[in-house]
Amino acid sequence: MASSAVVLRRVVDRYAPPVLAVVVALAVQASGTGAIGVRTPLPVGLVLVLALASGGAAWVVRSRRWPLFVAAAVGWLLLAAWPAGVVASYQAGLRLRDRRRLAAYLAGAALVMAAGVLVGLAAGGPRRITTATPANAAAMAAWLVLFPLLAGLLVRSRRDVLAALRDRAERLEREQEERAERVRAEERARIAREMHDVVAHRVSLMVVQAGALEVTATDPAAVETAALIRSTGRQALTDLREVLGVLRQRTPVAVRESEGDPLAEVNELVGESRAAGLPVTWWTEGAPRPLPATVARTVPRVVREALTNVRKHAPRAETTVRLRYVPDGVEVAVRNGPPAAGADLPGAGADPSGTGPDLAAAGPGLPGAGLGLLGLRERVELLGGRLEAGPVDGGFEVRALIPVADPA
Repeated sequence: MASSAVVLRRVVDRYAPPVLAVVVALAVQASGTGAIGVRTPLPVGLVLVLALASGGAAWVVRSRRWPLFVAAAVGWLLLAAWPAGVVASYQAGLRLRDRRRLAAYLAGAALVMAAGVLVGLAAGGPRRITTATPANAAAMAAWLVLFPLLAGLLVRSRRDVLAALRDRAERLEREQEERAERVRAEERARIAREMHDVVAHRVSLMVVQAGALEVTATDPAAVETAALIRSTGRQALTDLREVLGVLRQRTPVAVRESEGDPLAEVNELVGESRAAGLPVTWWTEGAPRPLPATVARTVPRVVREALTNVRKHAPRAETTVRLRYVPDGVEVAVRNGPPAAGADLPGAGADPSGTGPDLAAAGPGLPGAGLGLLGLRERVELLGGRLEAGPVDGGFEVRALIPVADPA
């Protein structure tokens, strides 16, 4: 509806001036020849010139008003032609906002009407009856000046009211958006405080205790486990500070991203999982190449979420990570076999593969909201890709294909 109104307004703004010019010119011509007014004894050529001049003045009335006022006065005095006078009075009411200018127009119109009475008395005949008798002179003054002027004032007043209402609605909308933004900022700050008070405190305590254990423990495996917990906790605190920084921003900020190759981050994730006791093998296929920032960040996200789920639900399961570069994108797949025997039991033994401490088997399953794959699928689909996840041969596989636009 709004778009239709805008289109209609543009059409009217574009074609109204020439249409008005043609109508005024034809009406003045018809008035001068007696079709809709008093027939004038003046030459037809002069009538045509006055008609064309009145039409041209009506065409440019939006930018210059005085040509139409002059054409209306001359047309009334010479031809008793009323069309240009009606349009001039309407435009005066519509566009003359200064009271002094409006009063000057009324004074000029009164003088023209009085001069028209004198011309009618001198001309005699039908013109005297039409324009010089008291009743007809008053009726013509009302028809040419008063009614069109009031109509212009009414339309202008209505436009002003609509403009004021529109401005008020826009101002209220801006104020509502500002209030909503303030509420969002306050909510982000509240979330940041709660995360800092709860999560950061507990993670910091975990890091401190792990550091103390690393110093006091005599068992090399315990020392290695404590070091891994401490480094992981510190990384978690770093990530948490970045998240809290974003939450505290009053306006959205762009996440720093750069084009690059996700191989290094995937290798780091695989190393962390191996250190936690998960047997992971990984390889790449195809020729590695720089990826767009969003794709380069999404690939490690897929690997991280998949490896986290393996550690939660299939501890010590044989896992493979494959990163394949295809001509129109990149494919990442993480697949694990069934959980190792006894891996889901609390207090299970160390990793028999000897790759490191088995943190996943050190206690009951880790808690989870079940939304990791859902959010990951949304992220991949926003990039135009697809993500598939489901059981395969007693295990589980997560596979994502992310397209890469051709830079050419």
